[in-house]
Amino acid sequence: MRKKTVIANWKMNYDFHETTSFIRNFLKFVFERKINHNKEIIIAPSFPFLHISNQILQGTTLNIAAQNIYQKDEGAYTGEVSAPMLKSIGVQKVILGHSERREFFFEKNNVLLEKIKIALKYSFNIIFCVGESSIERSNNQQFEVVKNQLKETVFHCSSDEIKFFHIAYEPVWAIGTGTTATFEQVQTMHEFIRSLFFKKYGENISNKISILYGGSINDFNAKNFFSQKDIDGGLVGKSSLELEKFLKIVES
Repeated sequence: MRKKTVIANWKMNYDFHETTSFIRNFLKFVFERKINHNKEIIIAPSFPFLHISNQILQGTTLNIAAQNIYQKDEGAYTGEVSAPMLKSIGVQKVILGHSERREFFFEKNNVLLEKIKIALKYSFNIIFCVGESSIERSNNQQFEVVKNQLKETVFHCSSDEIKFFHIAYEPVWAIGTGTTATFEQVQTMHEFIRSLFFKKYGENISNKISILYGGSINDFNAKNFFSQKDIDGGLVGKSSLELEKFLKIVES
């Protein structure tokens, strides 16, 4: 049985005090309510606060993820953060391919493949995001788009390397737009993604690969999303910034 995973992607939010306060309070409630049983809980704060966040979570079952890495080990790349830097402060997980990285920073599949390779070189666990735009969905291209996103990136990896991945499906048209994907739409896409892994890597890997949903999950709809057969948890954005809401999502 696949373990449920919930990831808080804080994006460019929260300063030092807000980050440390949230994590300490969240830990307190997690242990009081005993809600982390058989769940993987990951928090992805901003780069400056990864070290302190990791220190606070030492000795717990919760983990930290970076929101991005650069595709080179080192060098004259002003402002970038490398995998070795992150590993040196104890970070072992990273989100790659997020729709905002694709849209605002023009990250194409060839760049994402380089990032995957550098992450695997340093034994990072990767949360890799895929998903279609509103235009692609309206043109009924969503399955082809997601297939190509995987084909040109993750599917370059060996069977042994796939164990380092979570896949996160995030329909761009359902993120912060007021339009919500139905449970059926999301389950259908997750089932399709799992079938792609079956065709590429076989039944064992397709059954084990964790596929998360990342489209405007909140404390009201999380339980219905997580109850779907092929949805193994969520990549949560805005709702992860409010303590009670995120706690309810985790409890779902």
